[in-house]
Amino acid sequence: MMKMTKIVATLLLTSTLVSATTLITVNGTQITQQDVDTALMNATQGRFNQVPADKQAEFRKQVLEQLIAKELVFGDAKNTGVLKTKEFKDEFVKVQDRVKKELAIQVWQKQQLDKVKVSNKELKNYYDKNKEEFNEKETVHARHILVKTEAEAKNIVKNLKSSKGEALKGKFIEEAKAKSTGPSGPKGGDLGYFAQGQMVPEFNDKVFSMKVGTLSEPVKTQFGYHVIYLEDKKAKKTLAFTEVKSFIEQRLKMEKFKVVMQDKMLELKNKATIK
Repeated sequence: MMKMTKIVATLLLTSTLVSATTLITVNGTQITQQDVDTALMNATQGRFNQVPADKQAEFRKQVLEQLIAKELVFGDAKNTGVLKTKEFKDEFVKVQDRVKKELAIQVWQKQQLDKVKVSNKELKNYYDKNKEEFNEKETVHARHILVKTEAEAKNIVKNLKSSKGEALKGKFIEEAKAKSTGPSGPKGGDLGYFAQGQMVPEFNDKVFSMKVGTLSEPVKTQFGYHVIYLEDKKAKKTLAFTEVKSFIEQRLKMEKFKVVMQDKMLELKNKATIK
């Protein structure tokens, strides 16, 4: 169904082209910002935002140049009679047939999926019988400063110990940016939220034993020596039915859909002439 979503998204994008900003005109044909954006999303499979910021402008420029080149080649193809050739017409018919078939299949699948219904009773029964699926482990939000030697770590602790509350947090962030050798250093040592077992044992055991707003003594791991600041802690819990209802609905709907499709395909095969 991802293909269906892609087609719908493409149609929506196409409907906005009239109002899109024109970047350049090639022999009377407009190339818009929307054209470039759509090409970028296709080229990166929807992940253009993951392209490094310092590379995005150059990437956009390359895509625009490619669109210009396509218009130039298409224009020359028209002028030289390519569109009137038997070869082009034969291939065009094949492409039309393929697109028509694929689109018809995708629309048919969507229609079949839309017919599948899941009752609220079914959703609640699944939740009650599978609550362990919706258990969230205890999580913590921590920062750390990673250095090579124990002496460096002890010195950092000594400099920070006199501070409390927000002042401690602020000073810790400054120290992390200035001294941490870990990749989180530039972000003030921020590791975000993580659950039990996601960090190496020595680090994990220490951070989950700490109180919010406190500082650790140096913790040795295979990476070096860590000074940890615990910013927040969330107790383990079971997510409420309302929080996971839509997730359960999608799961059960897809399970039902698989059965429906198996029965439907068997029915179609029995009616068909297959030699």
